[in-house]
Amino acid sequence: MDRTVPSLSSFARGLTTETAFDVLAVARKLMTSGKDVIALQIGDSPFPTTASALKAAHAAIDAGLTRYCPSAGLPEFRETIAATVKKEFGVPATADNVVVGPGAKVFETYFCEAFLEPGDAVLVFQPAFPTFEPNIIRRGAKPVYVPLRQENQFRPDLSAIEKFVKSEPRARALFLNFPHNPTGGVATADDLKTIANIVRGTNIAVFSDEPYCHMVWNTAGPSVLGKHHSILAEPGMLEQCVGAYTFSKSYSMSGWRCGYMVTSAATAQVVSKMINTSLSCVPPIVQMAGKAALEHDAAERDDVMVKFHAKVVLLVNELRKLPDVTVLMPEGTFYVFPNVKPICDRLGITSHGLAMYLLEGADDKRGVACLGGECFGAAGQGFLRFSCAEPDERLVQAVQFFADAITRTERVKAYLEANPKYRAK
Repeated sequence: MDRTVPSLSSFARGLTTETAFDVLAVARKLMTSGKDVIALQIGDSPFPTTASALKAAHAAIDAGLTRYCPSAGLPEFRETIAATVKKEFGVPATADNVVVGPGAKVFETYFCEAFLEPGDAVLVFQPAFPTFEPNIIRRGAKPVYVPLRQENQFRPDLSAIEKFVKSEPRARALFLNFPHNPTGGVATADDLKTIANIVRGTNIAVFSDEPYCHMVWNTAGPSVLGKHHSILAEPGMLEQCVGAYTFSKSYSMSGWRCGYMVTSAATAQVVSKMINTSLSCVPPIVQMAGKAALEHDAAERDDVMVKFHAKVVLLVNELRKLPDVTVLMPEGTFYVFPNVKPICDRLGITSHGLAMYLLEGADDKRGVACLGGECFGAAGQGFLRFSCAEPDERLVQAVQFFADAITRTERVKAYLEANPKYRAK
């Protein structure tokens, strides 16, 4: 008897994912089989969740906070968040401007649902976080890509934003992500002020993705920790922007799935309805952990950020020893984004092919997991992204392995014969 199976939507059939998790699955499979993999592919913290967050979660369980709560988030948590972003970043928020969600990524979806119609144009700087595009396309909107260039320190092209706003007939939104994943670039305070002046008073909504807000590096001062600047702090921008934040990086809480957005009160109410009809709410236990982290763990957080910075510096300095590798010292994040195009050209391999070769093909007993730049769009071709979330000695070993692996030309040839999709065109 023939059975008819419901067909998937065109969106579902074409859905793309964050490649870091795909590579993570391959890496873990290899590790299960006994291979020693230095895991530099995913942006997770190697440090424990901060102490007050853990203590508060236990207390919340003991207190029986295991029921539903308001979809926008616990009022006391939202008040703490508003006070924190006002104090740290100068964002003039109240609890009415805050919505709590399971991490920051979900707010990409809600932003697009709140503002985009089919045919709208959205400016996205590329390399771009991989989930921006599917969320934009889900609404039938059109990403307009503008490259971030190494020679410009991966800062945003301000003239491209002005051109987009003035010349694109369906211009509707702008995606920002600074400090930037994957490049480590940072938009300066002047950059953000100029962007605000360009879009203020227009029909352009801004999504400002700021999960690395505590990973801004001060390369010139006595302290390695710099100051994060948010476009939401610019006059009038709270009404025109959605800022997305997470506890995953700053407080080592990636598995807790705790984040929040800051926006106008009107947009916050709309997104609260979206959470109500999709997620119900973020678990109160998680929210109480986040509240305690904000209130008590800033010093512990900053100590961890200093450790992250040391790892970034170590990895950059090791990579700079290699010929045909050009790498900037990141202004923020815990990613290093070296230009390896000469190596790719010499070996006839794409940059993501090179990344997968380092993981799968370079050696039978050891591999290095990282990402090819094209995982973040066409502008990332010729680059690799390394996370620094491994012990220092493993970072050094990863670069040594990389240096040796690219000399094994017969293994490269064999890998490309088995995986022709990675041949450079």
